[in-house]
Amino acid sequence: MEYKTRVADAALTAALRRAGAVLIEGAKGCGKTSTALRAAGSVVRVDVDPAVDLYLRSEPGRVLEGTVPRLLDEWQRQPALWDLVRRAVDDRGVPGQFMLTGSATPDTGVPRHSGAGRFTVLRMRPLSLWEAGQSTGEVSLHALAYGDSACAAEPGPYTLQAWAGLITRGGWPATLDAALVDAADYVTDYLELVQQADVSDVAGVRRDPVRVTRLIGSLARNVSGEAGVATLSRDAGGSRGPLSRDTTGRYLDALERLMVIEPLPAWQTALRGSARLRQAPAWHFVDPSLAVAALRATPDQLVAEPKTLGMLFESLAVRDLRVYAAADRGRVVRARDSAGREVDVVIEYPHGWIACEVKLGLGQADAAAGTLSRFVDAVDVQTVGPCLARLVIVGTGPGYRRADGTLVVPLSALCP
Repeated sequence: MEYKTRVADAALTAALRRAGAVLIEGAKGCGKTSTALRAAGSVVRVDVDPAVDLYLRSEPGRVLEGTVPRLLDEWQRQPALWDLVRRAVDDRGVPGQFMLTGSATPDTGVPRHSGAGRFTVLRMRPLSLWEAGQSTGEVSLHALAYGDSACAAEPGPYTLQAWAGLITRGGWPATLDAALVDAADYVTDYLELVQQADVSDVAGVRRDPVRVTRLIGSLARNVSGEAGVATLSRDAGGSRGPLSRDTTGRYLDALERLMVIEPLPAWQTALRGSARLRQAPAWHFVDPSLAVAALRATPDQLVAEPKTLGMLFESLAVRDLRVYAAADRGRVVRARDSAGREVDVVIEYPHGWIACEVKLGLGQADAAAGTLSRFVDAVDVQTVGPCLARLVIVGTGPGYRRADGTLVVPLSALCP
């Protein structure tokens, strides 16, 4: 399978220049190992190499011996490696020594010392449209954030049916060239493994797969929304009654540690007037294809339910914006205030922020532009810095600048 250039490639090269060890995190199958192998001098497969456990019990330093950068793939299977790497970085005193890849965050109950000053963290996600060759790249998010507001782009090539297919396929490297039906089956199998085994594995205790499945289904029905814990607990509990808030919280924590879900946090800033920002996150999977699999939906069914397709399109945009913004250390959040004003996405940068609305249909651009203007006017820019751009991301139509300065850009034209 041909390697696709990733936004993370340049970030990894830079991280190895400044840090002794780079922790590369991301969901299973998103391409972490393939990216790391391109930079690695040597590799040890922690999850499958029987020598690792033997060495850790007898000669721990042997695991770290090899040409640098040395890749420790699926390192979380042996959490003791964290402190070994930390100490080796201190002893060697030069950058670019190790890469650690992992598809789950180790149990927080396992004691280990801080990696501050030794490690840097690189988060990877499934392929964005641009990385997969499905975006023209006519409009750069970096350029919009740093002063070039050009947004002219040809009309997006994708129909609603095509968008439904892209969302169903997802950004998994293994499915990029597969038939759509095979790609959908891959994601279904992926989700089944999460439900039946992975959640219990990462939690360290047995979790009821039926309840996990119901919870994931509830998250899928509420994708891009902010369903409360009470709603999720009721859905997950089924006929036996709702789960306790604590139990639901532990299930959600396991899914986050597996990096299967990635909630979009609320923006922490100040508004003019008496309105206050709500603090609830919006629910998103690391890739919207997982939501489609949880809903057991086909592309045809998604097209027949435009509201659901619109929510999934928004989640697709969030996935891509996270990938693109990370190239400039941008942070992607959401904003909704107590007065009812909201925007789907805010991208924070050190020097300002971009406000985004996501609409599948071009016909919704006018209303979205009005929403953006009202929200931007309510933000205290003395606290958070200037709004760098107002952006309506659409699924159809061309890219252009409106008379009010709002930029309308097809998702299929965006790139880092």
